[in-house]
Amino acid sequence: MDSWWELGEGRGAGGMELAIQDITCPFCMERGNFRVAFHATKRHAQRPKVLNFDTLECGSCKGYVLCLWSAGHGLHGYRVLPWPLKIDTHPKEWPEDVGRMWVQAHRSLEGENWDAAAVMARSGLQLALRRSNAVGSSLKKGIEDVASKGLLPPVMREWADTVRELGNDAAHPAPGQSPTDPQDARDIVRFLDYVLEYLYSLPDQIRQYRARRDERHS
Repeated sequence: MDSWWELGEGRGAGGMELAIQDITCPFCMERGNFRVAFHATKRHAQRPKVLNFDTLECGSCKGYVLCLWSAGHGLHGYRVLPWPLKIDTHPKEWPEDVGRMWVQAHRSLEGENWDAAAVMARSGLQLALRRSNAVGSSLKKGIEDVASKGLLPPVMREWADTVRELGNDAAHPAPGQSPTDPQDARDIVRFLDYVLEYLYSLPDQIRQYRARRDERHS
């Protein structure tokens, strides 16, 4: 995004109003319990585009967040400050079971539980591949199968295999084995981020684009 005026243009949440129910308080982590304490707007000089500036008060802890948002073509985008430092949910377009493992992997990083982060990231990767109809009795074969179908580009295939090897150590421990390196755990979870963006978020953005294009030409 190169300009704040691009909020809600091309991608975002459904609807032309701010989805307060999807915003999480960064202080108490309660979701969707806000009231608008202050509202202001700024209009674009050349086109009918409006930026909204909302101060939201949490109904639970009485903390405040600042929300900048704008809508366009049936979508709206927003940015919140401050944002939660803990992961509490996954993008809506991701499958629930895959997203649950992704959340647990990130929460394990937050708690510096490096072995658990590696195991959950590996499990999330395997489940995502199975949802892509990967064929094979092992994660390695599943990666090779999905890559051969063009669902993963070559560079992601190589990285996926590295993640598999790192995750294997934590998932199948041996007596006296060294703990998972913190940076390795972060790299594994980061790779899972990229895979899920590639498999689910990018196709969802393409579908949204095509729907807007068809609507304009209908």
